[in-house]
Order: sequence, then structure tokens, then C-alpha cells
Amino acid sequence: MTAQGAPTGPPADPVERGFPHLSTVRASITALYKRLSWDTVRIFDTSVPPSDVAFSDSEDLYAGVQRVARVMVQQFRLPDARMIVSFREMEHAAHVELAAGPEYFIELNARFKQHRRDIGAALAHEVMHVYLHRLGLAFHGTRDNEILTDTATTYLGAGWLLLDAFRQDQLSSQKLGYLTPEEFGYVLAKRAAVFGEGPEVWFTSPQAYEAYLSGSGLARSDETRPPLAASGWAGRRRYTRDRRYALGHPRSTPYPPDADAYSYTFESRSPLRVSFPCPTCQQRIRVPVRGKMRARCGLCRSVLDCDT
Repeated sequence: MTAQGAPTGPPADPVERGFPHLSTVRASITALYKRLSWDTVRIFDTSVPPSDVAFSDSEDLYAGVQRVARVMVQQFRLPDARMIVSFREMEHAAHVELAAGPEYFIELNARFKQHRRDIGAALAHEVMHVYLHRLGLAFHGTRDNEILTDTATTYLGAGWLLLDAFRQDQLSSQKLGYLTPEEFGYVLAKRAAVFGEGPEVWFTSPQAYEAYLSGSGLARSDETRPPLAASGWAGRRRYTRDRRYALGHPRSTPYPPDADAYSYTFESRSPLRVSFPCPTCQQRIRVPVRGKMRARCGLCRSVLDCDT
């Protein structure tokens, strides 16, 4: 497996921005909750602190790399796994051999010998590959599986390092991982909402901080979509119109027919029900249409105030 990394150099090939992989990111969060359970996700309540991955120029390179690798092993609860890390010239940032264990061989791009501050980010992604391999959790296709790996790394407490590795200036550009910077920010904000973290204080990269703010905005908007009680005026107005239509045309449900995966949908049952994605774990919740109520997500146990 590999972690995508653009070598430092002129930013002739712009870094992809925005939220092009959002549906896969959301599916990854749901898959984590389904595979791990709410109780297991909760044990990852503390992120990797900056001090544990700090790498001074005076520290021996190979001893430091093994130290940081152990930090990632501990973060992802892999006490019986040993990471053997080496360097070589390669196209990608890193590579790990997913064998039976307990030893796993990780290769880092030789450029990290001069860019030690990003070693933790590269190792976080590769050790997460090992964790997911042991769980038996994978998506079909390299692209979706790498997005799952980045999302899991971030949601379980080490992905802020990958976002902080995003840096741009007039002469150089660097990004690690397959998610866009804004998508990393989105997942970080989702995690912060669950665990009460403030990851913005950890960023050393101004570009990473800005991407986090952008991702946080989208994450907050997930919590203001109808039928959630916190939804805004425009969303409530459309929801009321769609509910009226669904009640009057039961044979036309599910409605609206053009709803995307992150929209509410009315379903023809007795009584009429509405389904919508949980803003925490993205699992769809189905509740009867009967006004104000509280809904509990069976997957992540979130309790949501709704106005159905």
C-alpha cells in the first residue's frame, strides 16, 4: 500500500481541493462504526500529541523513526505488531508490506531524511493500513481503500498530522494522503465533535489551518439539515413542502426522487416515515413523521433532536 505524496517542488500541478471524495469519506466513517462498534471507537478518545512525534535534528534518524513508529502502534492499539522502517527512493511517500505479522516492513521515501517533521504523518497512514488489514476492513479498488485509510487514520486520532503536512508557498508544494485538505478538515471536525477536541491548535501549516476551517464548516452544516431541529429556515421550508407532497401522494414515495445519499427521504409506510443520515456516523436513521421528537442512532448512539 502507498500513501500519496507530492514531492516538494514547484506547484505546477495544483493540489486537488474541495470535497470530491465526500461520499466515500462518509461511507468510511460508517464502516468504521459498523466494524469497530461505538464502544471501540470511544477508546480512541485521545489524538497523538505533537510532542510524541516531534523529531529534532539532533536525534538519530533511525532511532527516531522507530520511536515514532511505536507511537503509531500504540495509538492504534497494535501492541503485538512491530514496524521495521527503512528508506529508499520511490515515487510515493511510503509503502508497507501487509504480511501475517507480527513484523511489518515499512519503506519511507528517502526525501523524509531531510523532511523529518512529516515522518509521523507518513507512518500514521502506513500503520493504519496494518490496523485495517488485521480488522479485515477494506473497500473495493485502490482509490476507495486509500480514502478509507486516510479517513480511519484521521478519525482514530492521527490524521491531523497528514493535514499538517499540507504546505504551499510560491516555490514549493506538498501534500500527503489521498483526501483533499478540506476533506481531512471535515473528518477532523467530525472527530472533534465526538471527543471535544480542538485540533486547530496543533497545526504548524497556515494552509492546513485554513483547510480545517473549511472542512469544519461543512461538518457543522451536516448538523443543520432537516429533519434535524437545528435546520435553518430555507431547509425547513423545503422539508415542509416535500412532507406535504409525500403525505398526499403515498404511491410516489420514496420522495423526493432526486435525493442524494445525504438527503432526507420520505418512505411510504404506515405511518409515513422519513430517513436521513446521522450527522455523527452517517448511518441512515428512519423515524415516523409525527412532529418534534428525539431520535437515537442505533450505530453510534447519538441522540438527535428532530422536527419531522
